[in-house]
Amino acid sequence: MLTHVDDKGVKMVDISEKSEVIRVAEAEGYIKLKRETIELIKENKLEKGNVLTTAQIAGIMAVKKTHELIPLCHPLPITSVNIDFEVFEDKIKCICKVKAKYKTGVEMEALAGVSVALLTIWDMVKSVEKKDGYKETEIYGIKIIKKIKM
Repeated sequence: MLTHVDDKGVKMVDISEKSEVIRVAEAEGYIKLKRETIELIKENKLEKGNVLTTAQIAGIMAVKKTHELIPLCHPLPITSVNIDFEVFEDKIKCICKVKAKYKTGVEMEALAGVSVALLTIWDMVKSVEKKDGYKETEIYGIKIIKKIKM
């Protein structure tokens, strides 16, 4: 179904009059994997290399490039990015915390960081997960869990 696009078009929100303050956002998300895959990750025995380190770097890169991925996002002077993982028997939780001193929030950056980190995990483990047609593989629960404006 197509929806009508009005004549106004699209525009980036004008933030020029807003003051710069410290902004923090934290997002989380999960990837469900086979137990066998989780063990291979823990033992660092996957063909493509260290899964969590690679996913961490990919997530950080995504935070820094969010404005290039989402059309109307402002480019932000990111001052800090932390991406951490919690490994369970059948899933991995990714947490991305982003900080900037600027005129607009960093929620989209935190969400992009989690999303790309989880996609990177999927890419790095697909040789094991695809054997059963990805029946157990799933990315889910991506959401903002904290937003601070100081």
